[in-house]
Amino acid sequence: MSFADLGLSEEVLKAVSDAGYSEPTPIQEKAIPTVLMGRDILGCAQTGTGKTASFTLPMIDILANGRGRARMPRTLILEPTRELAAQVAENFDTYGKYNKLTKALIMGGTSMIEQNKLLDRGVDVLIATPGRLLDLFDRGGLLLSDVKILVIDESDRMLDMGFIPDVEKIVSLLPKIRQTLFFSATMPPEIKRLADAFLMNPKEITVAPPATPVATITQGLYMVDHRSKRDLSGLQKKKRDALRQIIKQEDVKNALVFCNRKKDVDVVNKSFLKHGFNSATLHGDMVQSARMETMAKFKAGEYDYLICSDVAARGLDIDDLSHVFNFDVPMHAEDYVHRIGRTGRAGKQGHAFSIAWREDKKFIDAIERLIGKEIPRLEIDSAKTVEKDAEPEVDVKKERKSRSKRATPKKAATSEKAAKKTTPRRKPKKQVEENIADDTAVDGWGDHVPAFLMRPVKP
Repeated sequence: MSFADLGLSEEVLKAVSDAGYSEPTPIQEKAIPTVLMGRDILGCAQTGTGKTASFTLPMIDILANGRGRARMPRTLILEPTRELAAQVAENFDTYGKYNKLTKALIMGGTSMIEQNKLLDRGVDVLIATPGRLLDLFDRGGLLLSDVKILVIDESDRMLDMGFIPDVEKIVSLLPKIRQTLFFSATMPPEIKRLADAFLMNPKEITVAPPATPVATITQGLYMVDHRSKRDLSGLQKKKRDALRQIIKQEDVKNALVFCNRKKDVDVVNKSFLKHGFNSATLHGDMVQSARMETMAKFKAGEYDYLICSDVAARGLDIDDLSHVFNFDVPMHAEDYVHRIGRTGRAGKQGHAFSIAWREDKKFIDAIERLIGKEIPRLEIDSAKTVEKDAEPEVDVKKERKSRSKRATPKKAATSEKAAKKTTPRRKPKKQVEENIADDTAVDGWGDHVPAFLMRPVKP
């Protein structure tokens, strides 16, 4: 089947062809005709299957006739993160270039003044994160009474980030008669409850078992031998050494490296730069402009490695991403599926490798239960050999002893100097006698007899 068989307009088909696509993915094949019919959709598909195009393409055709009024968008797309919102906006630019549609991207970290100006001119498509959308609505800069189509994307991520109350409030502000497209990579009970509340007689579209990685991704797990829970710095060093060894034995074109903690993102990136890798960081503490600039440079090939937190785990579409590395095993099994889903997209081959130690066993077991199979255990080539450029091994106990030995003479010297400063100097005997004779003040601690006591007493 081709895109021409789905009922899309000539303008959209031409834009899709320009983007290099000829055949729809399974979810696009099932969802696009249903959206064009005006029915609600409950879509559950694994990441990397083309969910974004399954709603952007038919929406462009639906919106081709008509014009958005000031502060009254015709469609609303809710995204959990700024990166996902920006990516959906790029999709509308790509596939809607032959249609005269207007859009606004509403998210935190950007100028609210500019966003208000766009809304005042009227937009057909409003792409927003929940927090900034409600902020604009409360300030009177937005009306939602003309929304005809609502898209709730990555709803399970909305749940993880605590946005569900905001989403419920936003939905309550929309017209009751509307078309709702509800997409999620997983379908936990809470998400199913929301779907039942938001949708009217939806068509359920499931193209793969929930929360399973695509078959085109080669997975692997490398175990690091480390015993001490107290020596976590030593564990991190071993993992950095292992990661460099894995990269050397793999044909890596570009890669995402995921860490669980934001501070580890910076540490791993410094290690990469130290050993000559072309890398950058991406995490939630960065300002939005810096995050978007870093992502744009990575997509353009200016960086080979992007060290990131889970802010990059959902929905980011990066062309021909060859590898994903989990420097830390994710604590939530669903995050593993989303992380490795950044590679092997659109039927292309991908590789995803994780580094773990014995304390990660419970997380690995949860991941393997979720995906329904065991992750192959792999070994690092020449793992026992020490790299010339490896970071020096630090023995914590020896380091502490050496520090205490080095500190001892310094303390003794310091105390000796302090004693010299605080102990008063005794005046020579001759100087004391002279002071008594001329009755001048003498500085000291009782080394002299005051002059008035030496004066003769009158009878």
